[in-house]
Amino acid sequence: MKILQTSPIPLDTKSLLSSLGIEVEMGNGMMTKEEIAESIKGKDGIICLLRDKIDADVINSGADLKIIANYAVGYDNIDINLAKEKSIFVTNTPNVLTDTTADLAFSLLLSSARRIAEADRYVRRGDFHGWKPDEMLGCDVNGKTLGIFGFGRIGQAVAMRAKGFSMRIIYTGSEDKNIEGCEFVDFETLLRESDFISLNASLNEKSRHSFTIREFLRMKRSAIIINTARGALIKEDDLAEALEKRIIRYAGIDVYEFEPKINEKLLNLENIILAPHMGSATEETRKRMAEICIESIKEVLINKRRPSSCVN
Repeated sequence: MKILQTSPIPLDTKSLLSSLGIEVEMGNGMMTKEEIAESIKGKDGIICLLRDKIDADVINSGADLKIIANYAVGYDNIDINLAKEKSIFVTNTPNVLTDTTADLAFSLLLSSARRIAEADRYVRRGDFHGWKPDEMLGCDVNGKTLGIFGFGRIGQAVAMRAKGFSMRIIYTGSEDKNIEGCEFVDFETLLRESDFISLNASLNEKSRHSFTIREFLRMKRSAIIINTARGALIKEDDLAEALEKRIIRYAGIDVYEFEPKINEKLLNLENIILAPHMGSATEETRKRMAEICIESIKEVLINKRRPSSCVN
């Protein structure tokens, strides 16, 4: 049996699987779609990254594929329907990165409110000459209203952290989750009343570009938006305009519309924090994600059963 692994991950996959008779072909982490499509020929499985486009071209090249193990909780990089048609299991790494990603979302919220990255640059430039009453003024978090767009596991974990800051928590999503201390509202109310908005929704055709200049204009001019979910939830050209014209106050962004490309308009703004898609980036979480991928490969190729982390 053979699998393709498009990138090294924080476990010695080759050693762990070779003892079971599974040969691993290792990619360099920057494989093109064409390279993946060629390398997947004759392989029984693949461990891939969120950046890897596993579309019809790739899947059709893998005539022997039995499992696609995605090293991520999201899986919008994979043609799920085609995989199902071809009886190929698709797995992800759920649950293990909920708290880690929520920690980053709240870190970006706090850092944006208090202008931490901006202040760091200010000090390094030599602009700090002693305390002044009007220097680097940010805004309070305690007691403010947090709107959460997408109230799944990560959105709820962000809400739990917000409770420690005595924030009013409102959210919108597909249904009322009936969680104490959290108020289900419609999208218009979320835009109008939130001091901070945290994006924690999945990406699909309905949610794509949920935040454009139209939505920014309906938000408070003092509002701060945080995105640790998917870049294309926001139309980046419109975000750049909203920040430049101070239609909204600040943004903390970990994911990008055309990732890994970052909109140059955002790079030139001071009132935004840009992170390198690091929501799950802790040693503990990334290792556990790797373990889940390996477990999924074993379940399908060795134990001949449906994997527990199957999404299709």
